[in-house]
Amino acid sequence: MSAPTGDLSVPPGPGIPKGLVIAAGELHEQFSRSSGPGGQGVNTADSRVELRFAPDDSSSLTDAQRARVLAALAERLVDGRLVVTASEHRSQLRNRSAARDRLAAMLREALAPDPPTRRPTKRTRGSQQRRLDAKKRRSALKVHRGRPSAD
Repeated sequence: MSAPTGDLSVPPGPGIPKGLVIAAGELHEQFSRSSGPGGQGVNTADSRVELRFAPDDSSSLTDAQRARVLAALAERLVDGRLVVTASEHRSQLRNRSAARDRLAAMLREALAPDPPTRRPTKRTRGSQQRRLDAKKRRSALKVHRGRPSAD
């Protein structure tokens, strides 16, 4: 888990060979009461975390990265911001960490290049012939299974 305060570090991977660091000023956290477990403190502790990141205004991304993130995450953007919520833990600190990890994973996936397209290939003439021969053998086997003729 990454540290819940300071810059967000996205580790190197496909599409970001040197990794990525998002400045803490570009991340906005908002806290609210979580609906999950929490015992006596469930109605008093603001443990739910909403982490907001605006890729369009980010100086951490290059123009190409920004365009790629906006295209890949277009359906997840709310008013031009990427919103990640975490409320699965009882602790605000752990939820902050989970939200940051989730945002880093989303950015890594969005910045990864598309897989290479499959080049369709033709079956070889030999494989086609072997397939037809096997079908003929199977057909002959089934023909001989019938009742013997009266001849």
